[in-house]
Amino acid sequence: MKRKSKRILSFILALCLILLVGCGSGNENNADNSKVNKEPNVVVGFSQLGAESDWRVANTESIKTVLSRENGYELLFDDGQQKQDKQILAMRKFIQQEVDFIVLAPVTETGWDTVLTEARDANIPVIVVDRKVDVEDESLYLAWIGSDFRREGDAACQWLREFTLAKGIEPEEVHVVDIQGTIGASAQIGRTDAIEAASREYGWDLVASEPADYTEAKGKEVVSRLLSEHKEINVLYCENDNEALGAVRAVEEAGLTVGTDIANGEIMIISFDATHTGLSMVMEGKIALDVECNPLQGSEIDKIIKTVKEGGTVEKNTFVNEKIFSIDKTVTEITLEDEKINVNLVTNLLLEEREY
Repeated sequence: MKRKSKRILSFILALCLILLVGCGSGNENNADNSKVNKEPNVVVGFSQLGAESDWRVANTESIKTVLSRENGYELLFDDGQQKQDKQILAMRKFIQQEVDFIVLAPVTETGWDTVLTEARDANIPVIVVDRKVDVEDESLYLAWIGSDFRREGDAACQWLREFTLAKGIEPEEVHVVDIQGTIGASAQIGRTDAIEAASREYGWDLVASEPADYTEAKGKEVVSRLLSEHKEINVLYCENDNEALGAVRAVEEAGLTVGTDIANGEIMIISFDATHTGLSMVMEGKIALDVECNPLQGSEIDKIIKTVKEGGTVEKNTFVNEKIFSIDKTVTEITLEDEKINVNLVTNLLLEEREY
């Protein structure tokens, strides 16, 4: 009986030893795993203003693609739905979540001082993309990435001037309507300033300026009404492609013709963004000129974040590369601020390569 008890006790001790060794081995593996997990992805909170246009969708996709888990990021995305207060709430949530960086695509330029101060106090760098922020202290944000919207507008206006001069059209015969974007947005401010300055300088008749919030539906609505009120209109300066598409529909439904022969009743449409859809309309001859606004900004954000993580310094402002496109061969290049800019004639190959 005693011998049997001893065998049972020995078995129990051996089993405990095995379990202890197993548990010890498991703890070592857990320790190794914890070491791996101590190097998390860079966490980025991204407040996008909305999805009001094809350009905006492409911009969002560019940033999501680059700031992906495969590239070492954890991206927290929030759609602001065109509301600044919703964007501010999103930024405060990101601050509470202690993200590493915040990317902000602001719906308007003003009203950001307080929440940007909160981010700075939490030591979270903010990268502003597309539209700018108008703040008293520029140290509140790390960097801005986007387009020179005034320069885009100036390029379009100079193209229009060169075109009308070549066709023998007098300045007072150019009757322009500015279909504006969302009032207060950087793109709206820059492009509106450009057409207003050009109209004063060149003597064009700026018939009206009305916002359409960068949407096709609003663009059609505004243009339809203005065409009925002002029969002399012959140039529609639309501040993005979606508005231009609405303008094309409005012109055609009014029984008028879109084109470049404005001296003989056609209505010229100038647009911005150069999306796939916009360039398709250029190829059809319905948009005379489309100025590119490059939405592919994800790679520039990635460069800035990596530079900061490596202890380097970054440029305060980064401008993305852009071109202008026309199907009309009257103007082949323009000069802007002592720099020659080629007007790229749209081809099928170019359209096929367009990513957005």
